[in-house]
Amino acid sequence: MRRSLLIFEKVLCYNTLMQYKEIIKKLKSLADPKNVEGMARFGINSNNTLGISVYVVRDIAKEIGKNHKLAKQLWDSKIHEARLLAGFIDMSEKVTEKQMERWVKDFDSWDICDQLCANLFDKTPFAYKKSFQWSKRKEEFVKRAGFVLMAVLSVHDKKAEDKKFEKFFPLIKKHSIDERNFVKKAVNWALRQIGKRNISLNKKAIKIAKEIKKIDSRSAKWIASDALRELTSDKVQKRLKAKR
Repeated sequence: MRRSLLIFEKVLCYNTLMQYKEIIKKLKSLADPKNVEGMARFGINSNNTLGISVYVVRDIAKEIGKNHKLAKQLWDSKIHEARLLAGFIDMSEKVTEKQMERWVKDFDSWDICDQLCANLFDKTPFAYKKSFQWSKRKEEFVKRAGFVLMAVLSVHDKKAEDKKFEKFFPLIKKHSIDERNFVKKAVNWALRQIGKRNISLNKKAIKIAKEIKKIDSRSAKWIASDALRELTSDKVQKRLKAKR
C-alpha cells in the first residue's frame, strides 16, 4: 500500500512538472516586448516580464483550474506572468503562513501585490493577521500588501463586524505620512473602501480622514483629501443610505 502511494506521488510530481514546462512554454510564446514597455509606463516592473495581459493570464488560469503544487512551481520561476498565474490557481485552504511570508518578500510590482492579495491571500485564515503585520513593515511592497488586504477584506468579507475594520483606522492614520507612491495609494485605498462598506463606517472613516488632513505631511493631506472627496460624494452617500 505504501509503495503504491509512493509510486502515485512520483507520477503526480512528474505530471505537474510536465504541465509546468508546457505552461512556461506557452507563456513565452505569448511574449510581447511592446506591451512590456506599455506596462512599465503604468508602474509595472519590467524585470522578468513577458508583456502578457492579465486578462489573458486569467483565461489560462481558468483552463488549468486550481493546483497548489503547480502554483508553487510557477512562483519559483520568477516570471512576472507566471507569478500572476500562481496567484489565480493556488488553493487558499492549502496556503500556509510560511508561504505567504516567502511570497510577499518577492513582491516587486504593484500588480503582483494587488492580484495576490485580492485573489488568494484575502481568502486565507491569516489575512487579518497579515494586514496588521505587513502594514508595519518597512519594505515598500510588503507594506502596500498590508493595506491592500485591508481594502479587499472590506469588500470581500461580507459577514465581518465593523469593529474588525475600525481596528485598521489607527494604522491608516499612523502610516498616512509614508511618501512612497505605492504605499500612500494603498493607504488611501484602504480608507476609501472601509468608508464605503456601510453608513456607520463611512462616518468614522470621514472623521479619521479629517484628522489625517491636519497632519503636516503632503502624503497625509493627499490621502485625506482624495478619500473625503469620494466618501462625502452624493453618489456614495445615496448608495449607503439606500443600503441602510
